[in-house]
Amino acid sequence: MPRLILCSDDFAFSRGVSETIAGLASTGKINAISCMAVMPGWAADSALLDGLPDHVQIGLHLTLTDEVPLTWMPRLAPAGRLPAINPLGRMAARGRVALDEAAAEIAAQFDAFVAALGRPPAFVDGHQHVHALPGIRDIVLAETALRAPKAWIRNCTDRLTAMLARPFAGKAIGSAWHSRGLRRAAAAVGLATNDSFAGHYDFAGDYRVLFPCFLRKPGGTHLVMCHPGAGSRPGDAITAARSREAEALRNWSIADMAAIGGLAFPA
Repeated sequence: MPRLILCSDDFAFSRGVSETIAGLASTGKINAISCMAVMPGWAADSALLDGLPDHVQIGLHLTLTDEVPLTWMPRLAPAGRLPAINPLGRMAARGRVALDEAAAEIAAQFDAFVAALGRPPAFVDGHQHVHALPGIRDIVLAETALRAPKAWIRNCTDRLTAMLARPFAGKAIGSAWHSRGLRRAAAAVGLATNDSFAGHYDFAGDYRVLFPCFLRKPGGTHLVMCHPGAGSRPGDAITAARSREAEALRNWSIADMAAIGGLAFPA
């Protein structure tokens, strides 16, 4: 039976986001958490992950955009802050990313994750899907194969018919385009990936209406990303969406919704 992985991104983005995500995991609403080990609150917030059910997978949300890096990056972050996703994407497409700096930063984020939790991540992905960018993906795959060989990698591709059956197909197709070849590259170094991927929207629509659509046409391991949270943080463009997602997830039986779509959801 196909299974649903409902993964909350951005743990440690802020205390309110972390507390919300940990609460949802403890009550069986999500079964995967992707952590921003780059954030200054990561070490303290990681304590919120203690005692969660065993089926909740804890992964690393590699962050190479917008935040302050853990390492000195004079070319990629000359002002002490990582670039936005669009400039980074253009640099990667043109082969102009300082890959030595990216490699050191990725290793440092792995170090921070392991230092806090005492174990490697169960999976690895990227904030704004940076892990799939040219050049960067090779570093991510090599580091994951070395440091967490049992982990799986987020694959943002899916079948065209599946993407067209869900809302915001254009965003999904864009993610899939940037991730093309990632599954094959991961397999080449012995790493698994999810089989299908959903959760794209504009962070403005009615999440209660949209979420069931994300469960359409799942693959064998169907990964759906979400971004619940609470409170606010300066510069966070999706503050309101985080609160709406959290409220919706709290009020649903995810297992029942998954079952309607023919998916198993461990909770």
